Amino acid sequence: KSEMSDDNLSSKRAQDILNGFKLHWMNLRDADSGRVLWQSSENLSTPGVEHEARVPKRILKCRAVSREINFSSQQEMQQFRLEQRVFFRGTIIEEWSFTFGFVIPGSTKYLAIIN
Repeated sequence: KSEMSDDNLSSKRAQDILNGFKLHWMNLRDADSGRVLWQSSENLSTPGVEHEARVPKRILKCRAVSREINFSSQQEMQQFRLEQRVFFRGTIIEEWSFTFGFVIPGSTKYLAIIN
């Protein structure tokens, strides 16, 4: 008989969630015109990896910017939250957090957030 501790079960569950999670694409749009200013389909969900994005300076003139994100999860997730930090020359200039809540296993989700 093999028994796993609560910590081991929790760690295995976290690893299963991580292995089954994929951020398919993300973009930034001018919320007024709908014009895509930046887009990436690089896997941005790898933990501990910093990603560089070259965003055009015209984004600074936008009245509002929308973030669109497409992700999928093979595992159920409760209280799911996405966080993003934007750095400029080593200084955080923006921090963003979105709480999605419950994610159905085997689902693909699309989010559009306007800031």
